[in-house]
Amino acid sequence: MSTWFISDLHLAPEETRITAGFLDFMLEPQCGDTLYILGDFFNYWIGDDYSDEYIEQIQQILKATTERGVNIFFMHGNRDFLIGNEFCQKSGMTLLKDPHIIELNGEKVILMHGDSLCTKDEAYMQFRKMARDPQWQTQFLAQSIGERIDFATKARAQSKSNTSMQDEAIMDVTPEEVSIQLLKHNAFIMIHGHTHRPAIHKWHESGQDFQRIVLGDWYTKGWYLKVEDQYQLVEFDLPNPE
Repeated sequence: MSTWFISDLHLAPEETRITAGFLDFMLEPQCGDTLYILGDFFNYWIGDDYSDEYIEQIQQILKATTERGVNIFFMHGNRDFLIGNEFCQKSGMTLLKDPHIIELNGEKVILMHGDSLCTKDEAYMQFRKMARDPQWQTQFLAQSIGERIDFATKARAQSKSNTSMQDEAIMDVTPEEVSIQLLKHNAFIMIHGHTHRPAIHKWHESGQDFQRIVLGDWYTKGWYLKVEDQYQLVEFDLPNPE
């Protein structure tokens, strides 16, 4: 039995290498018995009521993967927090709350997207609070498709601009918040994405060994975490579709 984790693919029609890499990843019998997608799966999501040929292609490969026996779980990211039960059901995925607790190799593990850990990025934390509010989401989804696409386009441009101006320390997780979450859930292992800084961090504190495993984005390489007896963070080349 193996459990695999991916995040931050930022799938979009124009991202041909990422899309090809994801399709290869899912078609091969390599994504484990259980696959967790920890957010920012799509570059943006404007609601389950919108679909196109590209979205249907991704939905079909997810469904085909679950039908061959792979359990797929999905957690919202900061780009695709509007993915709902309708898309997940059509794709055969199970929607998870953030954070979510699982057990691996007899140990309790916290799963998160990771954006809520970046508490020093105050502007983003304010946006996150607004965007995750059910009332705001209802009002947003009541807008036309065109209005929602326009909002998502502007939000992405603003995010890119803010990121280029921010200190790297602000964009990373706040260590104190990591400790708070581990203590709150009585766990010693955390897996998350969001920061695009793949690594396995290990430390010893108060007589306990801790691990924080950060998943990589798929902008230049593909990344996944494979868990069997050990935790293995794997980098691989993306194909060059003709």
